[in-house]
This record gives sequence, structure tokens and C-alpha cells, in this order.
Amino acid sequence: MIRTILTASAIAAIASTASFAQDYSLNPTYGTYSLNAGFLPDPSQIQITAGGSLNASSVGCAGSIANAPDARLHWGGGRMTIGATSNSDTTLVVNGPDGQWYCSDDVNGLNPALVFTQSGQYDIWVGVYSGSTAPATLYVTEY
Repeated sequence: MIRTILTASAIAAIASTASFAQDYSLNPTYGTYSLNAGFLPDPSQIQITAGGSLNASSVGCAGSIANAPDARLHWGGGRMTIGATSNSDTTLVVNGPDGQWYCSDDVNGLNPALVFTQSGQYDIWVGVYSGSTAPATLYVTEY
């Protein structure tokens, strides 16, 4: 009986925290893009508003991010870097094609960047370390 109650409590706790997690099934705020090796122009860039109301620690990352991804990238394969630039301290949260969460903070000064080689879908959030929002440029490059 006690084991059943503890199991039910654990399931309820997991279910209640899921509503606070980043939701990669939502449509990305700034669009879905497809790139293959050799794309031009390189870097490919979009202007976004980084940050949001969710704490990225729910997936082991730093910063505050939005619930929906900022962008979704369908990558054809080969080496590429996903990064962001801003006048604010930004972070990067990526759900990769393998279903794993990847984090970056302070790689290029206060700007994040991650290198990937696997083809597939990348759901991308740009966070703000201080918990606010800030203008930012999200970019993908092969350099």
C-alpha cells in the first residue's frame, strides 16, 4: 500500500514538472529552416528576442528561455556550429536529433556556441542568463 502511494506520488511529481519544461513539439517562434553542407550565405542568421519565463535548469542548462523553440533546424549533415550573439549574456539550449539536450554558455565572451555533426532536427532556444529578454542573433555556420 505504501509503495503504491509513493509510486503514485512520484508519477504525479514528474507529470507536474513536465508542464514547466521546454516543449520541442511546439511550433518554433522564429521559423523552421533546412540547411545542407555548403549552404550560402554562411553564416545563416536570424534576429530573435532571446530569453523567456522558463528556467532552463529543467533540462540541465543555464538561463531563462521560452517554452516553444526559437527555431527548428533540419540539418543535412556535416560539421556545423549553432550559436548566438547579443549585447547581453546569452545561453543556448538545443534538443538534438538524438533526443539529448545540449547546453552552452560563455564560449565566445558571453555568447554561446555548440558544434554538431549529426544530420536531423535541432530544436533551438536562446536564453538570457539574467532571466530577462534581449535582442540576439541566432546563427548557423560551417566555419
